[in-house]
Amino acid sequence: MGEIIRVAFDAVLANKLRSLLTMLGIVIGIAAVITMVALGEGAQRSVAQRLQTLGTNVLTVRPGQAFQGGLGRGQAAMSVDDAEALRANPRAIQAVAPEIEARFQVEYGAANANLSVVGTWPAYFDINQSKLAQGRLFTDAEDRGRRRVVVLGALAGAQLGLRDSSSLVGESIRIRGIPFEVIGVLAEKGSQGFSNPDESLYMPLSTAQFRVMGTDRIRSISVQAVDEQSMDDAMAEIDLTLRREHRLRPEEAADFNIRDQASLLTTMQETTQTFSMLLAGIAAISLLVGGIGIMNIMLVSVTERTREIGLRKALGATGMDILLQFLVESLVLCLAGGTIGLLLGVGGASVLQSVMGWSMVVAPEAIIVAIAFSATVGVFFGIWPARRAASLAPIESLRYE
Repeated sequence: MGEIIRVAFDAVLANKLRSLLTMLGIVIGIAAVITMVALGEGAQRSVAQRLQTLGTNVLTVRPGQAFQGGLGRGQAAMSVDDAEALRANPRAIQAVAPEIEARFQVEYGAANANLSVVGTWPAYFDINQSKLAQGRLFTDAEDRGRRRVVVLGALAGAQLGLRDSSSLVGESIRIRGIPFEVIGVLAEKGSQGFSNPDESLYMPLSTAQFRVMGTDRIRSISVQAVDEQSMDDAMAEIDLTLRREHRLRPEEAADFNIRDQASLLTTMQETTQTFSMLLAGIAAISLLVGGIGIMNIMLVSVTERTREIGLRKALGATGMDILLQFLVESLVLCLAGGTIGLLLGVGGASVLQSVMGWSMVVAPEAIIVAIAFSATVGVFFGIWPARRAASLAPIESLRYE
């Protein structure tokens, strides 16, 4: 066996360029699979982290389609009265926070940036598990008094050209030309899909409605259930309360939607998993192509080395010896290609994470599967050439020109 392995290695090294080109398909396939799986795994973990950040007992109520006489008459309106009704006599509801959001030009000194401004109640920060990094949060009294105070996301200061948002605490910024006092800065949470709470500004709801945005409507209501087991009761309570507020009969369609954020993020996670499997499947096609390339080169090698095979058999090598020699050559090519592809895949994932800022996670299982798969490809696509070499008759091989 030792001699067989040595001869196989010598044969691979004797044609370095051909061996390298033969491995290329495996290298590209393994690198692509590792990178795509790392991207999918990173996306799934990112969704899981966002699920933990948002909490599994949070519901979001948004305006739906309003109907009259069986016909749609546009989007329904929601107001602060709806939120007040939900927190008036709660049973399965722990906290309520209505929200309104719009983008405005924010100025600080000579710097300015277009940022998202969110008007809400103080309960919003507890519901969304937002932690305070510096300063303080606004209060219910400041909401009732329509005070011009804001709390910044962790990266809002960076949008205004500052290195640290905390340096703005106690300073005055202008939103639509109106001065506001910065009273606090939130800890960083990370991007959440199309929105990034770290780059937003937060102010009392009444201030946002009547001093900045000029509307009494709200975009949504975040509702926190008492616990995860009370989600169904909380949904039923929201439905009953809002139907009463909107004067809807039991047989009428609701003019609002209730979303379970945990279910929404679980759906996102399943979609991400399916997408990552699709990408990995596409990348695996190159492994198949690489395996066919190895089989083709090994068949050529068998033809080129027919006299060598005949000589070895004449000196006492059995068919199994020849079979093992060519299998080992195929296996060496695939494992070497798999190792190079693995290194390129891990390196590519690191580059994408540092340059693009994507969440990339190279799981140990993916590494084991990649190496095992490359070895399987080597054995599978090496069997036919190896059997063909082993079946050659010694006399005919020695006569081969």
